[in-house]
Amino acid sequence: MLTEERYNLIIERLQERGIVKLQELVDVLGASESTIRRDLIDLEGRQLLKRIHGGATLLNQKSQEPGMEEKTFTNVHEKSIIARLAAREIEDGECIYLDAGTTTLAIIPYIEAKDVTVVTNGLSHVEALVSKRIRSYLLGGMMKMHTKAVIGSMALQNIDNFRFDKCFLGANGVDAEMGYTTPDPEEAMIKRRAHELAAHTYVLADSSKIGEVTFAKLLDLDDAVLITESVPEHSRPSISNKTKIIEG
Repeated sequence: MLTEERYNLIIERLQERGIVKLQELVDVLGASESTIRRDLIDLEGRQLLKRIHGGATLLNQKSQEPGMEEKTFTNVHEKSIIARLAAREIEDGECIYLDAGTTTLAIIPYIEAKDVTVVTNGLSHVEALVSKRIRSYLLGGMMKMHTKAVIGSMALQNIDNFRFDKCFLGANGVDAEMGYTTPDPEEAMIKRRAHELAAHTYVLADSSKIGEVTFAKLLDLDDAVLITESVPEHSRPSISNKTKIIEG
């Protein structure tokens, strides 16, 4: 198979699925792993895809949300640092909201506070909470297959039954002017409502999100405390002037 033919098939598969694994491409294209790796490097150089651990994904567009599978393998070390910092903010007896997403999911193993109650719109979160014997409630509504997040009008009605000491939200963009943003307007509505129902709001975002802007406005920077592993030096003055930062 010619190189350009492989390139076309890789891009077609990405457009169908959003993410492909390296081994999957090896099997489908009948090429060696080293050849596929070189193909992905070249296609990334042409800005046609983004390489991730074990595969590749389409370059993110402002309105596209990466799936749980893709996000699970990105910035793992950074998410662990952020999760530990966030878990320290949870105190005994609190009722908290955990937003759907892999960074908030990473908090659960580090929760040491006693008698905590958690409300979440993440299917994976409820499974992890139950495994750790933490009292938990899953919002009802429409499940997004791509991210396993519950969204929609039913979820908005459901969340109004609760009040939170603290809520922990994920964001895909953190920008001094545009604030916190996320690709999906429906998810943004759930996040905003959780913020309104909470005494304190934290946004969890690794350094790769700082300076990025996605489609739907979530909150202004001064509406929440930013928890991150590191703020890039070029962004520090503009970000730190507008929000409190907990940094690893």
